[in-house]
This record gives sequence, C-alpha cells and structure tokens, in this order.
Amino acid sequence: MPGIDECLLEAMQLPGARGAALVDWTSGLALGTVGEAPGGDPEASAAEAAELARLAAEHRAFAPAEDAGTETEPPVEDLILSNRDSYHVLRFVWTSFDSSVFLHLWLGREEGNLALARIRLGELAGRLVLG
Repeated sequence: MPGIDECLLEAMQLPGARGAALVDWTSGLALGTVGEAPGGDPEASAAEAAELARLAAEHRAFAPAEDAGTETEPPVEDLILSNRDSYHVLRFVWTSFDSSVFLHLWLGREEGNLALARIRLGELAGRLVLG
C-alpha cells in the first residue's frame, strides 16, 4: 500500500503526466507534489484545484440520483477538466477519517491517455495509505 510520495511517483509514470499532487480540498493545501505545477506554483495550483473540488463535493447537484445524503464518502468520484493542451483529473480519495483529499493529475493532451489515467488514479486512490 503506497504512501503519498509513492502514490504520486506512480501517477507520474502515466503517459503524458506533467505533474501530480495530493490536495486537501477543505484547506487548499498540497500534502505532496511531484513534477510540474500548472502555472508554475504548486501551492497556488493546489488552492485553485481545491476550490473546484470543494464545489463538486459540497453541492448535492453532483451527487448520484440514488444517494440518500450519506456523508461516508464524497458524492463525486472524479472531475475531468480539459483545455487546449492538457487534461486535469481530480480523483477524490475516500479515507476513514474525513475524506477531504483528492489526487490531481495534470496530463499533456498530446501524450496523455485520459481513460487510462482515470482508471489508474482510481486504483491509486483505493490503495493510498494516509496517516
């Protein structure tokens, strides 16, 4: 079971990976980063991605239809944002304490495989050991 550093290094093995981070979406703090950061500043990137993650996680409009309002895990599995040259995949990580973290993978659009990245981030999120 990988810790934060091992998880982020494994994410960087994905084709087209430019950078990866584990971010707390309640505080906007990066718990770990590797590679490049969008905009060049890993802390600013983490805070900005956390705003997007918080929006999706806290609003029930994005929850599954059959969700009865459980608070055991975030209502969203992941978010995918695309622009002209890259993809940003934010994968929520379920934890036993508060589930307020997500993996942020920045992929180059030309080299990246979005489907593979989504699958692998899900696997990483399931194996990640925090604490």
